[in-house]
Amino acid sequence: MACLLETPIRMSVLSEVTASSRHYVDRLFDPDPQKVLQGVIDMKNAVIGNNKQKANLIVLGAVPRLLYLLQQETSSTELKTECAVVLGSLAMGTENNVKSLLDCHIIPALLQGLLSPDLKFIEACLRCLRTIFTSPVTPEELLYTDATVIPHLMALLSRSRYTQEYICQIFSHCCKGPDHQTILFNHGAVQNIAHLLTSVSYKVRMQALKCFSVLAFENPQVSMTLVNVLVDGELLPQIFVKMLQRDKPIEMQLTSAKCLTYMCRAGAIRTDDNCIVLKTLPCLVRMCSKERLLEERVEGAETLAYLIEPDVELQRIASITDHLIAMLADYFKYPSSVSAITDIKRLDHDLKHAHELRQAAFKLYASLGANDEDIRKKIIETENMMDRIVTGLSESSVKVRLAAVRCLHSLSRSVQQLRTSFQDHAVWKPLMKVLQNAPDEILVVASSMLCNLLLDFSPSKEPILESGAVELLCGLTQSENPALRVNGIWALMNMAFQAEQKIKADILRSLSTEQLFRLLSDSDLNVLMKTLGLLRNLLSTQPHIDKIMSTHGKQIMQAVTLILEGEHNIEVKEQTLCVLANIADGTTAKELIMTNDDILQKIKYYMGHSHVKLQLAATCCILNLIRNEEEGSQERQDKLRDMGIVDILHKLSQSPDLNLSEKAKKALQQYLA
Repeated sequence: MACLLETPIRMSVLSEVTASSRHYVDRLFDPDPQKVLQGVIDMKNAVIGNNKQKANLIVLGAVPRLLYLLQQETSSTELKTECAVVLGSLAMGTENNVKSLLDCHIIPALLQGLLSPDLKFIEACLRCLRTIFTSPVTPEELLYTDATVIPHLMALLSRSRYTQEYICQIFSHCCKGPDHQTILFNHGAVQNIAHLLTSVSYKVRMQALKCFSVLAFENPQVSMTLVNVLVDGELLPQIFVKMLQRDKPIEMQLTSAKCLTYMCRAGAIRTDDNCIVLKTLPCLVRMCSKERLLEERVEGAETLAYLIEPDVELQRIASITDHLIAMLADYFKYPSSVSAITDIKRLDHDLKHAHELRQAAFKLYASLGANDEDIRKKIIETENMMDRIVTGLSESSVKVRLAAVRCLHSLSRSVQQLRTSFQDHAVWKPLMKVLQNAPDEILVVASSMLCNLLLDFSPSKEPILESGAVELLCGLTQSENPALRVNGIWALMNMAFQAEQKIKADILRSLSTEQLFRLLSDSDLNVLMKTLGLLRNLLSTQPHIDKIMSTHGKQIMQAVTLILEGEHNIEVKEQTLCVLANIADGTTAKELIMTNDDILQKIKYYMGHSHVKLQLAATCCILNLIRNEEEGSQERQDKLRDMGIVDILHKLSQSPDLNLSEKAKKALQQYLA
């Protein structure tokens, strides 16, 4: 019987809560302005730290009324300010609260409030705007809808340290991508924010610093400007270096390091500048130590990975700084069972975010091992490293999987490792699994790595072929993503290199002639080049050439003709002539050239071309057509002599290019023998 009483009790509790909340909302409609003000103040005190109360008031319609009072000309400034404070408090609740506020068009109302002459009201509006714009559910574009907003915010920067703090925070959260950077830059963000770096308020300095980090990211224009900005007679990079020092708060050190990193990557600071080598890089390595908080270690490793990514020397310096490679191994053991974290909330947070550490470690290992063989060896020899990467390939987090594949791809550039560690751990197996079903961003890196595993010297090549890779790669060539088409065709090209006839036949069957010719007319230059490379590899060794040309000859000759007639660059035409040279090397296949006067005229034309590469490739075609030891050579020589080929060969034998003259002389010798 007792359980029957449960529902009525719950109902009465709920109605009591709603009733007490309704009392706050009802007071907002009182005809006495003083009572309304007191009602708003009481509401403010009731919602502080009470998410349930916030949700109740939103459900009961408090927001439209508060916004009405905030915008009413008859409302006192004190009332308007208190309304902005309550709205700010409601916004600090859940994401659903923020969505409700956005649905009530809170942003235009608060932006309108910034036109008030009253500083306290302006600060309350800005504080509320800051809370709303820093929420992940708020579209950044709402800041840029009205073109008058940014210049007005710039003008408000000088009003108080609070306006400075809140506006900088709004800018740093709403600056996403080059368009936003350009708007802020064109409205004088650099000049207006630079002097805030010397503010007496730490919060203002910090928010200004964050602004510069988002403005400089991948932006050469902003970065080049920042390098020359003076604040109190000191250049901005020098101020950033001072903020990197060990005695400064960690947040400040990290953000300064990000500013200098982004300026360096944008080309405004040289990679060998002391402020990078002796200050920024060591600071970021320090952030990777296990004494730092999880988020600091993540940010430190990811920023360092970005800094050193394109520069071999920085990779070498980082690899020998503070035992970084070994230090990163700790990222995979966190939090350990004997973790020093005594704060249970902190431990819970870190357990939920431990995957971010693994992601950051993989990213940094990928950058460290991008170029140097010795560094790759050190990484792979780090305890259980290959096992960790293989495990990373099947993690539930897409970001960790992507970082693990990138790391593996970086290490797969090593011939030595492809032959040893990659084979020992059968890396190709989990990689093939990743390729079966993954988002494009992972597919691009994974397929790029597969290209390396299919190189001729890689022991993984055979088992990959046996596991159905041909179908998978042919499927990639049909992707709408050009990077995937390139990787698919590139991997097939590597697969076809010195391959058996069966593998070549499998490739042609799975790819289909139609698809091969679609790829030969692809608008992406890389796809076209790799497809020509695939054709060259398929058309190698005489029996293979004759077999393929007997079944696909007509279409291949048609495609070759179209490319040689088309508006293509030198490299494409050279590759196409090399395909022809391979066909000319066949026994029966060469007749497809000899009976095609159009193609013969094209070869003759390219022998007389102004570009040596094309002359050389065309001369190779001729040499393969007229070799004495092959049947029917006399008739072929006579036909080509009648076309004037011998005269061209005599001219080419005098060429200043050694390769070309040698090739022409060798061809002439076939006539003399």
